[in-house]
Order: sequence, then C-alpha cells, then structure tokens
Amino acid sequence: MKNTVLTFKQAKEEKRKLSMLTAYDYSMAKIIDESGVNGILIGDSLGMVIKGEEDTLAVTMDEIIYHTKAVKRGAKNALIVSDMPFLSYHVSIEQAVLNAGRLIKEGGANAVKLEGGAKVAAQIKAIVDAQIPVMGHIGLTPQSVNAFGGFKVQGKSEAAAKQLIDDAVLIEKAGAFSIVLEGIPEKVAELITNAVSIPTIGIGAGKYCDGQILVYQDMLGMFNDFVPKFVKQYANVGTVMRDAISSYIKEVQAGDFPEEKHTFKIDENELKKLY
Repeated sequence: MKNTVLTFKQAKEEKRKLSMLTAYDYSMAKIIDESGVNGILIGDSLGMVIKGEEDTLAVTMDEIIYHTKAVKRGAKNALIVSDMPFLSYHVSIEQAVLNAGRLIKEGGANAVKLEGGAKVAAQIKAIVDAQIPVMGHIGLTPQSVNAFGGFKVQGKSEAAAKQLIDDAVLIEKAGAFSIVLEGIPEKVAELITNAVSIPTIGIGAGKYCDGQILVYQDMLGMFNDFVPKFVKQYANVGTVMRDAISSYIKEVQAGDFPEEKHTFKIDENELKKLY
C-alpha cells in the first residue's frame, strides 16, 4: 500500500511506529522500498555521503531534484520526501513556495522537508497553502552547523528545550504533517511527541518518537568518515563490498575472470570468414 501523509497521521493515531531511510539513487531506493519502509528521504546529507563534502551546505536544488527523480523511479510504496537545501527557502516566502513546487513538479516528490522552527513557520504555511505537504525539522539542524558551532546536541537547557517544544507546536499549527527531531535529549523528544498530534520522526532523539530515520550508508556501515552515537550498524556492507572488489581485482590480474560462462560465442563458420 502506498504510504501518504494520511497514512503517517493514521500511524500516530494507532500508535504504529514509522520507519524512514534516506536514498539517493534508483537501485538503492528499489531495495529500500521493497523492504517495506514507510518513507524515503532524499536528504541534503547527499552532500556528505555522496559528494564527500564536510557538511550539507553546498547542496543545490538541481542536485536534490536529480536524485529525487532517480529515487522516484525505484520507490513505488514509500512516501517520497525531498529536502529543501540551504538558502532554497530562507530569502523569501515566494522563493520557498517556488522551490518546493520544483521538488514536486520536476522531482516527483510527495512532500518536502525544511529545517527550522518559528523562523520558518510562515514558509511552511505558504507551502502547505500551495497544496504541498511539509515535513518540519528541529533540533540539530545540519544547515545551521555554522551557527551552532558544529554538530552539537540541542535542547539541553530548560530554555532551549522549551523553545523546541514551542517550535514543534508552531510547525504543527503552520500545517506540517510531521516533524523530524534530530540530536535532542530523549525525554525532550518525548515531551514534543506528546505535545503535537502529528508524527515525530527521530534521529538521535530516542525511542519515544513516533518513528525513526537513518542515513542508509550509516546503518549499513558504508560511510565510516565518522559514525554518530545514535547510529546502529545493522550490517557491515562496506566490508563486504571491499572484499568483493578485492576478489574481482585479484581474479582479473590472475586471468581467472571472465570464465567461459561469462563470455559469448560466434558460429565457427562465421569466424572462419574473418581469417
């Protein structure tokens, strides 16, 4: 069954946990989708895990659209959510709506995600008014890495935690259908989850959220530049891939690949005509 903003809402009402993963290409999106995940995020995390950047800030609208198109072709049942990259919604409300529209029209996304609380409530409302579903994102918002002074846990003081709760309520009032909670204390995430009627999707926010999201390269052990504390590695696919590639190289060098079963034949009579 196709996951939609309505099925996300129903999941919270029925206390069913939601699962989300990132994806950036057709092949991986197809595997993730066939596994039964509820949602796929084309995250600006591609700046780090695909492009090798130090952060997400250099990702462009055209790049998100390109990767969204690829994911859309591979995923038939998951809700497809595309990140709005840095400076694609900050300058004006009009800019925010136009760029959100591009992700839907050109990329084929089902919804968009943007970072921030009260400061972007007006943009969220305008995008929702344009009939585009919005997923919010508060806490450790990677696009604010320079303002935060690094990738640091947010909401650790009473004032900061209260601000996060207030932001979540404002985001819901603005019309968002769900909110990502990233890098915040577990108990604060629980308070936020209880304060809103829309699903909360946690990443480094503990078990009380309505769902969870991870970057697939992290949870499969494919990206080892650094491993955040909140990541559980369910498999070490990176090691499997390196071993397979090493075996391929050795077989090529030894002349063991390709074998006869990997080659094509020509009729002997046709071959003789070539000599």
